[in-house]
Amino acid sequence: MKIGPQNQEIYAYTGGKDFDPAKPTVVFIHGVLNDHSVWILQSRYLAHHGWNVLAIDLPGHCKSGGEPPASVEEASAAIVAMLDAAGVQKAALVGHSFGSLIALETAACAPSRVSHLVLVGTAYPMRVSPALLDASVSAPMKAIDMVNTFSHSTLAPPPSALGPGTWLYGGSRALMRRVLASNTKVNVFYTGFKACDSYANGEAAMEKVQCPTLFVLGSADQMTPPKAAQSLIVRAQNAKVVKLPAGHSLMTEAPDGVLQSLKDFLKA
Repeated sequence: MKIGPQNQEIYAYTGGKDFDPAKPTVVFIHGVLNDHSVWILQSRYLAHHGWNVLAIDLPGHCKSGGEPPASVEEASAAIVAMLDAAGVQKAALVGHSFGSLIALETAACAPSRVSHLVLVGTAYPMRVSPALLDASVSAPMKAIDMVNTFSHSTLAPPPSALGPGTWLYGGSRALMRRVLASNTKVNVFYTGFKACDSYANGEAAMEKVQCPTLFVLGSADQMTPPKAAQSLIVRAQNAKVVKLPAGHSLMTEAPDGVLQSLKDFLKA
């Protein structure tokens, strides 16, 4: 479904169920050069087990209109505007990587709108190397290869993710090329990385969060190592930390672990 005014609409995958704002709602927010599809197992399960699901494409990405957010704060404002347009008063926010910073900022700025906060593959500060920032503009295909090398700890996912025999590196590279090509006016690769690198409000935001927070971290994550989340963890109220045997792409490398962590946290 699409939410919001024409040409500014945000696309949200609902997990195969009709959207019902009366149900409890969970919003899934992807990372740089990803889209709603990275949450396929988790979003479909929750949609078929009592939750209203909105797995979005960020503005200016793939099926969503508008301009790609140039900062975490700008992306957070888009999430709140989407909740308003959808008639959702309160939602659980689940964000991965760049999306985790967006979810965090939203929970800090609009605490009455967020019931649960889940930060997957998060870090603060979320620095991006100058070489990778430069390559995202000058040699994006090379940069995509670099990101995939650092994001994965296995070649093939468990069957519950994308199916037996799926090649994670190849599938992820294809998704990233598609997302990059979806916007011919703005380089969403560089824009997303720059927003991560420039975000300076993480610790202050974490101290403002009022809802329970779950950290889902990959023990083999080279992009956002678990230790890089410690400055947020120590500032979180009612925090729970789950470490899974995975790299940065936790939703496909440890799909069942991510789903089980979500189920337990949201149920509690």
